[in-house]
Amino acid sequence: MAELLRCEKLTKRFGNVTALQDVDLAVESGRIIGLLGPNGSGKTTLIKLINGLLTPTSGRVTVEGDAPGVVTKSKVSYLPDNNYLDARMTVRQVVELFGDFYADFDPARAGEMLTRLGISPDCRLKTLSKGNKEKVSLILVMSRRAKLYVLDEPIAGVDPATRDHIIATILDNYDPSASVIISTHLISDIEQILDDVIFIQNGRILLHQSVEQIRESHGMSVDEWFREVFKW
Repeated sequence: MAELLRCEKLTKRFGNVTALQDVDLAVESGRIIGLLGPNGSGKTTLIKLINGLLTPTSGRVTVEGDAPGVVTKSKVSYLPDNNYLDARMTVRQVVELFGDFYADFDPARAGEMLTRLGISPDCRLKTLSKGNKEKVSLILVMSRRAKLYVLDEPIAGVDPATRDHIIATILDNYDPSASVIISTHLISDIEQILDDVIFIQNGRILLHQSVEQIRESHGMSVDEWFREVFKW
């Protein structure tokens, strides 16, 4: 498999606080990866560095050999952990906005997902439930033909049925040659779709293994092993 993402001695400090320390990481194509760790472990900092929203203090991160910037924005589709869409807009308007902004955006694909999930394009975002807003945000991200999808807490704060819809949307709408990185606290809800997991704590990578390796080596599920590793 081709390498999509590489971090080399990637470090990020905010004043005297070190959010990431000497992170070495390689992600290949065709994988769904869970980025797992406690609050404050560095997950969102790493995600923002991948997306060029932060600049490394030292070390480097590349996507297919390119540093985050204009080139990588055409390769990486990013779902932040907060809703950034204008609530006054209709669903149709945000779909059109994404179509104008991203050359790889597929409006037909977005329309199919909206129909499947029963969301009217004429609804204003402010009238939608939290779960449906989350679905719309994910549909926009997954309707791009990206190489790498980076999803920061895509199932946080929604009910179990909505989680199932979101997970199905991720599975059904990404190119198998692409990769997906999912940051989440809800490990048991996504474990069944993961190929690999990355455990991160205090800004350092503790583990990067396949789900199969964890189950064979430790005789536990990823959720169980996570609780064992991070127990206080």
